[in-house]
Amino acid sequence: MAISVSLINMKGGVGKTTLAAQIAHAASRRGIRTLAVDLDPQANLSQALLSPERYVKHLRNKKPTIVQLFDQYLPSMEESGGPTPIEPQQLILKNAGFSNQVDLIVSRLELSHTLKNPTGKERRLARILSKIENKYQLILIDCAPTESILTEAAYHASRYALVPVKPEYLATIGLPLLARSIRDFKYENSDRALDICGIVFNHSSSYSEGPEGKKSIKEVTAEAKKNGWPIFETHVRYSRSYAKAAREGTPIGSTSYSRWHVAREFARFGDEFFEAIGLAKEEM
Repeated sequence: MAISVSLINMKGGVGKTTLAAQIAHAASRRGIRTLAVDLDPQANLSQALLSPERYVKHLRNKKPTIVQLFDQYLPSMEESGGPTPIEPQQLILKNAGFSNQVDLIVSRLELSHTLKNPTGKERRLARILSKIENKYQLILIDCAPTESILTEAAYHASRYALVPVKPEYLATIGLPLLARSIRDFKYENSDRALDICGIVFNHSSSYSEGPEGKKSIKEVTAEAKKNGWPIFETHVRYSRSYAKAAREGTPIGSTSYSRWHVAREFARFGDEFFEAIGLAKEEM
């Protein structure tokens, strides 16, 4: 049975998608069979794993996306035919990552239409994933930075939440909302186990290394302590190689001209993360 982890922060611009893609690559290098789920209408994770060209081709060929998961049917491809019920395997794009260990459920902008009519859709992602989770060891869900039906769907489908935080001014702004959101969810759904596996400081710009960044780290640490949330010891430091890795669709260690210390640091974070969710090397 797969361990499902949502990457979430109610504040945008914290590097969730970059982190999700690199965790997927890191998992594949450890031989962990992984399914990445793009739950953001902007579809950045889909493009980071596939490349923009392959992503556009996927849409032009009218292949299923996560939109069909929430609609629960495939639109007719013929004028005379009608819609047909969706099957879980139809949603999965095989071998989406750098290796054949990563599959993907693709997103697209039309997912935002789900927000207009959310009634009864909050458990659909969890139901679909429950039918295929025995094929994977890890499911990564990249969430949009808002509280909506998509957030609730991620909660229902997840065992853990990973919270990337960019150390900058107003770094804590989304954390109280996240704490309340998860607390309310657990109150209404006492049968669901959902825990924060950790906060990771994701230095997605060079400015976060200065005095303001250090102040933000103290504020986030205080907020995490108040909520009983662990913080990963390893920070994901800023490097232009992460943007290059997204363009090239590669693990940080395979990106052209990447520095060895950047790859080593992310590997350390990976070790912490996989241990926190119960997928440490000795347990695999």
